[in-house]
Amino acid sequence: MKVLVIGSVYPRFHEDAEVPWLRTSIAHLKQAGVEIQVLAPAYKGLKSHEIDGVKVNRFRYAPAGFEFLTHEEGAPSKMASKPWLQLLAIPYIISGFFKCIAICRKFRPDVIHAHWPFPHAYIALGAAKLFRIPLVLNFHGAELLLIRKKKWVKPLLKFAIGQAQAVFANSSFTAGKIRALRNVDVEWSPYGTTLETSSASGDGIAPHPVNGKFKILFVGRHIERKGICYLIEAAKFLPRDQFEIRIVGVGDLTDKLKSQATQVEALAPAGLRHDASETERQHDAPAEIVFTGKLSPEALANEYRTANVFTLPAIVDSKGDTEGLGVVLIEAMELGLPVVASNVGGIPDVVVDGVSGILVPEKDPQALANAYKRLAADPELLKQLLDGAQKRIAECFTWGKIVERQIAVYEKIKNKKK
Repeated sequence: MKVLVIGSVYPRFHEDAEVPWLRTSIAHLKQAGVEIQVLAPAYKGLKSHEIDGVKVNRFRYAPAGFEFLTHEEGAPSKMASKPWLQLLAIPYIISGFFKCIAICRKFRPDVIHAHWPFPHAYIALGAAKLFRIPLVLNFHGAELLLIRKKKWVKPLLKFAIGQAQAVFANSSFTAGKIRALRNVDVEWSPYGTTLETSSASGDGIAPHPVNGKFKILFVGRHIERKGICYLIEAAKFLPRDQFEIRIVGVGDLTDKLKSQATQVEALAPAGLRHDASETERQHDAPAEIVFTGKLSPEALANEYRTANVFTLPAIVDSKGDTEGLGVVLIEAMELGLPVVASNVGGIPDVVVDGVSGILVPEKDPQALANAYKRLAADPELLKQLLDGAQKRIAECFTWGKIVERQIAVYEKIKNKKK
């Protein structure tokens, strides 16, 4: 079985942390005996190369100094801040289109697997038709959000879906949006963990000890859809002597969030007497909020080891964007942390409320705080959720099972061609 995987982003060098889930997925497919090549755009003149023994074919679409449409930040975000980058979309598609034909002429894949179908379905279609290669389209949610802002994308996506022999979605939320666009069968193909090892064992996982304060951990980019501002607001409802919020990562909103946190922490507790003791002040003051910045892998691992709960207070943002799946939740579960997250997007595929974690309404700081307090006060519930989380991962989010389902689809559409 030979597969050509197409995407907008792929690691540029061995240590590159871009799309770890896609890199891990390809590694597992290769381990299962699939022969794979990758087609991805160049970044600032980057030539074709190998990563983990997989050939990465890079297509050039502009002078090297302008080849930064992809990588490091999503292309839609870059285009929003620099509208002129939209001019690169046409040479991007044309260059990718012809590069795809050239690769398929030589490599002769049995299947083309295109991630982010807009625009990559149109990069794949020429080769798929010319060489009669079955096409798999893999949606991650962001492409479908474009329809709200750019109406002309809808018929293009609808047509592309009709040309595919199989359609994958990263979550049931994304699958629902695909079916609303065109009534087709959609395979659920989530991500597994990108961690090297699992902390799961036959005896289950023991909750992390509380060292001084119950530590609430967030890890991710500081962007609107992560809902970090509501986590900061939740500090108002958490006693300072019992809870600490730790926010890992950086992003466009970091400075604004730090300013908000300073204001929240400075709030004088309502009704506190002027002669209150230091103990009373510590209890009634908002929880401490710590911004760690971007961390090394070792420092990040330590944050996970010393935390007591992981949280993802995601929202549907002002652009209609939200979490497609929430793979960071899967990784937190693997590392033995109970999870509290918002009931939006693809998160409920990972967090079954009361079974593998706690779901709360979006944009509700009080509900977030109540969930953290429940876990801090009930070790039995905490242990129950950890056990449920391990079971959920084993059932749905192990790469072995994910890749097995993908290969079954590849075989099915390959055999249909005959």
